[in-house]
Amino acid sequence: MNYLAHAHLSSDNNDIIFGNFIADSVKGKSYQRYRKDIVTGILLHRKIDSFTDNHSIFKSSREIISSDFGKFSGIVIDIYYDHFLATNWLLFDNRELDAFTYNVYSILANRFGILPTRVKKMLPFMIGQNWLLGYANLKDLERVFRGMNRRTNYLSGMDKAVVVLLDNYEAIKSHFMLFYPELEKFSHQSLTEIQRENL
Repeated sequence: MNYLAHAHLSSDNNDIIFGNFIADSVKGKSYQRYRKDIVTGILLHRKIDSFTDNHSIFKSSREIISSDFGKFSGIVIDIYYDHFLATNWLLFDNRELDAFTYNVYSILANRFGILPTRVKKMLPFMIGQNWLLGYANLKDLERVFRGMNRRTNYLSGMDKAVVVLLDNYEAIKSHFMLFYPELEKFSHQSLTEIQRENL
């Protein structure tokens, strides 16, 4: 899953949201330098990623586009799933998406000093271009994919990711709609377990 889903799956605890957001930039056991709820968010992120990558529905989505994106297929599906979360937001949350994303940006900006270096460099672009809300918009989604294609030295082919999405839209959407409720349940259970283990 990508940034929007990870934030959504983090409960309403600001430190857990923060930890979940920075988790990809925190390697090994270096998370131990952060306070408890941030650590919870990092560990939750890792559990979500493992559950997602090994789930049969996610694998089926990835298989649909594997001939187009090869080893990058999982990353592309992560972002496709964020698109479907954004476009079907009110099925999963009673808050408005723009209010939710503004809150996430505020959480990150207010903790800017403890962000990992890579995230510090990325965050101004994310906020300035409103990535989280933009996942719902195909034009903004295309811009995100073009940027990722540049960052992979044009090896990923992600510049065509929106075209591939449109060609397979209903199939991948149906996968997401089946998968995400399972992921929500798993995330809630995992969060409870992590918090209990770290009392």
